[in-house]
Amino acid sequence: MRQAETTRNTLETQVTVRLNLDGTGQSRLASGVPFLDHMLEQVARHGMIDLEVEACGDLHIDAHHTVEDIGITLGQTLKQALGGKQGIRRYGHAYVPLDEALSRVVVDLSGRPGLAFDVGFTRATIGAFDVDLVREFFQGLVNHAAMTLHIDNLRGENAHHQAETVFKAFGRALRMAVEADPRAAGSVPSTKGAL
Repeated sequence: MRQAETTRNTLETQVTVRLNLDGTGQSRLASGVPFLDHMLEQVARHGMIDLEVEACGDLHIDAHHTVEDIGITLGQTLKQALGGKQGIRRYGHAYVPLDEALSRVVVDLSGRPGLAFDVGFTRATIGAFDVDLVREFFQGLVNHAAMTLHIDNLRGENAHHQAETVFKAFGRALRMAVEADPRAAGSVPSTKGAL
């Protein structure tokens, strides 16, 4: 089983993430940021990964440090769970609609961090959640998972729908990228021999 657990402690946050890439989509989420918990539940369910997040952060200031550090810790945990990446598909992609909104996410578990993020949210907040934090979450994730991630919201009028399609599409693209390729025979999907 490809499982990992990582804890990150700073003066701003304390975050623990547990991840099982071969799970059934179960989640236990206590980030202190309800909208982020809702989005991470989408990643777990649509990615068919088991995900636990426990976080305590300086929410009396705002949610920035907590959201970013959860992204960082999830990235570290994902990298650990993937190990040497033998036998995986490496690439994944998904289009996900929700009513009027449509997003596309493409993943490359390349060993190189890179984020292309094109999401024009139609408003600045979703409830109390600052939509700028969606990019901060994914930037922390890609930097520490060492993955390339392209996120495009192709259309949408409702900011909640825009965000939800992004997280659902990320879960489905990640599911594709980490799954075993039966033709790979345990090899690493790179001409370099390593990712």
